[in-house]
Amino acid sequence: MTTHVTVLYFAKSAELTGVKEEELVAVPTPISSLELWTLLLQRHPRLRLLQDQVVLAVRQQYVAIGDQLVTLGDGDEVAVVPPLSGG
Repeated sequence: MTTHVTVLYFAKSAELTGVKEEELVAVPTPISSLELWTLLLQRHPRLRLLQDQVVLAVRQQYVAIGDQLVTLGDGDEVAVVPPLSGG
């Protein structure tokens, strides 16, 4: 089964991708958070700079990048949340 989701990019991830929001179509579900991150890297290779620092948020719930399975529904939001810089 596949679905379409809206991906939101914040802070450094928006700088690296050049977009703040985009639609992804035909995303398989369920999908591991690592597979989802890999999909995003295929679209935006510069995100690799955030590889070990970023977390994803699916429907406003934080998900660490790894083996955790995520079930996505049509229209779900996935946010790419880089570390917040202090200051």
